[in-house]
Amino acid sequence: MAKNHSNSLRIAMWSGPRNISTALMRSFENRHDCLVVDEPLYARYLHKTGLNHPGREAVLASQPLAADAIIEALMAPLPKDVSLQYQKHMSHHFLPDTPADWLKDVTSCFLLRDPKAMIASYVKSRPDVTLSDLGLPQLADLFDRVADQSDTVPMVIDSDDLLAAPDKMLKLICDRLGIAFSPKMLAWPIGPRDSDGAWAPWWYERVEKSSGFETRKPFEGSLPPEHEEIAEQAMILHRRLSGYKLSLDVAPGR
Repeated sequence: MAKNHSNSLRIAMWSGPRNISTALMRSFENRHDCLVVDEPLYARYLHKTGLNHPGREAVLASQPLAADAIIEALMAPLPKDVSLQYQKHMSHHFLPDTPADWLKDVTSCFLLRDPKAMIASYVKSRPDVTLSDLGLPQLADLFDRVADQSDTVPMVIDSDDLLAAPDKMLKLICDRLGIAFSPKMLAWPIGPRDSDGAWAPWWYERVEKSSGFETRKPFEGSLPPEHEEIAEQAMILHRRLSGYKLSLDVAPGR
């Protein structure tokens, strides 16, 4: 399996859908020293599962489908002026047969959002949703795998905490990663990016209109009964991971 070819830091940010994962990718991409990779396992996930996501054919045509080729590209040497790689991943894209050796060569972090809010946002683009679609079971499994593999507590970030205090939280995140904070991470140009995945037309409309982290009201609406049941199952996993979340006041423990 591919290895990290340099001492550069490679961040693998794992989250479920409809989080602020793309905005956080924008934040890191706006640094002068960072190269971002948008959901490199997505096409393989669609190919292996046969799921019909918006833009399925465009996604399948845009990325390699073989795990070895995907991981080799992820771990290839970075450009000379780049010392930081930011990999944006959806946790449910990490299928049971996905090779895991490369996880030892990246710094995995985990991004959370309230499951009810995730569902309410998700169904706007894809009406059908399952617990697996939210990625919480896979996120918890990946967290445990990385924690056991590294014998450390991986960084867990609550997106609501980040939106409430982006300056302070980004400084803390950078500190935990051992990199310098850049004020450029707080704002970015409006519009699409060449680095955006082929699925952007179906999922990135809001972030393409953004120029920074936006405040977000807590979800206070109601969900259909079938979605409430999924949210309750997801909340059990969400609460467990929240126990390790990064805080401006309290250091996480395991």
